[in-house]
Amino acid sequence: MSFMFHPYPYVDHDAVNVIEGRQIAPVRGVISVAKKIMALLREGKNVGVDAYPGADLRILINVLRQVSGDTAYTYVDAASLLKDAEEIRKMLLPYLPEDRDEDPVLLYGKRYDAGYAGLQEAEKVEALKRQLGTGHGLLVAGQGALAEELQDCYDVRIWVDITPRTAALNFKYGRVRNVGAGKDLPYALLMRRNYYVDFENAIALRWDLIRKGKIDLYITADTPEEMQLVTFAELRSMFEEICARPFRCRPVYLEGVWGGFYIYKLRHLPKEMKNCAWVFDMIPSEVSIVAKMGGNEFEAPFFTFIQTMGEKLLGHQAFEQFGGYFPVRFNYDDTYHSNGNMSIQCHPDADYVMKNHNELGRQDESYYVCVTAQGAKTYLGFKEENSCSEFFEEARKAEKTHELIDYEKYINAVPSIPGTQVMIPAGTVHASGRNQVILEIGSLTVGSYTYKLYDYQRIDPQTGLPRPIHLKMGSRVIHPERTSEWVRENVVNHGGLVREGRDLNGNPWKEVVVGEHDLLYFSLRNLIFWDRIEDDTDGLFHVLALVDGEKVKIASVEDPSKCYILNSLDIAVIPASLGKYTIENLGIGSVTIHKTMLKR
Repeated sequence: MSFMFHPYPYVDHDAVNVIEGRQIAPVRGVISVAKKIMALLREGKNVGVDAYPGADLRILINVLRQVSGDTAYTYVDAASLLKDAEEIRKMLLPYLPEDRDEDPVLLYGKRYDAGYAGLQEAEKVEALKRQLGTGHGLLVAGQGALAEELQDCYDVRIWVDITPRTAALNFKYGRVRNVGAGKDLPYALLMRRNYYVDFENAIALRWDLIRKGKIDLYITADTPEEMQLVTFAELRSMFEEICARPFRCRPVYLEGVWGGFYIYKLRHLPKEMKNCAWVFDMIPSEVSIVAKMGGNEFEAPFFTFIQTMGEKLLGHQAFEQFGGYFPVRFNYDDTYHSNGNMSIQCHPDADYVMKNHNELGRQDESYYVCVTAQGAKTYLGFKEENSCSEFFEEARKAEKTHELIDYEKYINAVPSIPGTQVMIPAGTVHASGRNQVILEIGSLTVGSYTYKLYDYQRIDPQTGLPRPIHLKMGSRVIHPERTSEWVRENVVNHGGLVREGRDLNGNPWKEVVVGEHDLLYFSLRNLIFWDRIEDDTDGLFHVLALVDGEKVKIASVEDPSKCYILNSLDIAVIPASLGKYTIENLGIGSVTIHKTMLKR
């Protein structure tokens, strides 16, 4: 998995959460929203409008001018508060290093945590504070308008959100640029800047505003002309409704050089897609959440939902342990009937990723094999301990000569059978082979640190260049002692029976651990049943994937109307506050639900 640089421009309209009996009437359309804001300015109120990077505020600002009539108001572009573009560039160099020997394509960086205060001129901010303190009818709009120094200077504070999918596409198609940038960067560098600086600034600011209760109005604006405005109290009420039931996020789909066709067909993806390599079904920082009330859909970033719901969603243990972040991510990797394997790769441990990337923790992963075709394998660990040095020697030569190497001489392979669970602690060499669909479950990292070690000399279809290899970084975190014997004894199908019984019709059910390891903080389990099974969050969120079966209904025991129906390979989140819930089989045959939960 990599940063979401190239999401396919497709909206999955099946992934919605229907809320019956709850009606919220947003202000809809940019003209109506502009009139609402202009009414506030007519009252002499000072209004601050901040936004997630990628949100295109130009249409809103232009329409505000059109509907202003004879209203006298002062407009301040928040960009005017920023330091000089060259000064910002130099200041960010430690976070966006340009060492192509270490990082040949400049993919990685260090997470920036100084906020908008680090990008703005203190004197300009102070001048604006004085202006807001003595003036009336001021509109300040743009990234950083609601920075901490300015928050209390407004009568009304507005946050404009867009989904990460739309943000990436807006940058890709040149609709917007980096905060304070003096010139447009190549797209890959532009998005690196976003992930380490601009997105991080906005996420931190939005979280600060939510915690302090300082968002008055909220706008969702993936399509600027069709933006919708609600009060933040209305948004919170909507989120409360979603958090009181099982729910599903709206996935993001990506093509890839090794992409397959199983989910492509299962979910009837657009025929224009070349393939479907990744399905970001529940990557917290990349997906969105949709509420459907009556005939209206309201979409917001899932991270906004997490920041708003907090402990009710995560549970006390997870909330305290991970500081309010959703600590697990989920995606499908599809190589079914594809032309090759995923790259041979590894991920960094906590010491390396925190020191070098200012990240929040180590990057562990796991693969659960859902679907296979002929010859499917999962590559995991080295064959022998000396295989590591030999493999790196061959990989370094291949990077210069562009020759193919016999990687199977060095890399251990595990036969892929549906139901196989492999765990991949940081530093373990691995790859998903062709002809399978795997459910990838990973630990909390804001970025994604996949150090590719060998990629079969493939060309990146987006850039036309060889796919990036990070042998130097990989060599620092690799564990050569994780051989085929270690893999067999430690990280494949490890667990056992948790509980079992029979339902009211006498049909058996059971819960089994399929994967646990001391280095992984989550437990991987299967719920296997024929008719129905009951479970209890007991104060910790669960994430469920229907990995074998046609259709199930997940419902609250306390209020069965709070439910969600999952189809094959769909993923649902069960909020910690839900408590007891049932899963009912709506199809034929037995069902297997893959369940992820934190260890207690």
